[in-house]
Amino acid sequence: MALHVKKGDIVEIIAGDHKGASGRVLRVISDKNCVVVQGHNLAKKHVRPSRRNPQGGRINVERPIHISNVLPVNPKSSHGSRVHYQLSADGSKKRLAVDGTEIGIVRKAK
Repeated sequence: MALHVKKGDIVEIIAGDHKGASGRVLRVISDKNCVVVQGHNLAKKHVRPSRRNPQGGRINVERPIHISNVLPVNPKSSHGSRVHYQLSADGSKKRLAVDGTEIGIVRKAK
């Protein structure tokens, strides 16, 4: 499956409890087709005391969201947009929103 988002992108969540919210992608899990979005889909995790966390207790952890439930944010409209790709004559590959706005460069020209 082609991944339309990458680490560092701003995405809008289009399904689930956080529908309509946007955030930065912290991690892409390509073998499970999931992304981890900063500050969304939080779950409590119980941790035992350690040097890093001397008290132990419960901490909030971001859980993965399926990649089909997020869309990259179009910088022009500030909303999620579907993506298509364009190859230039010089060999570079660009990600474009449906309205033609460039979202990012996937591959630079050699």
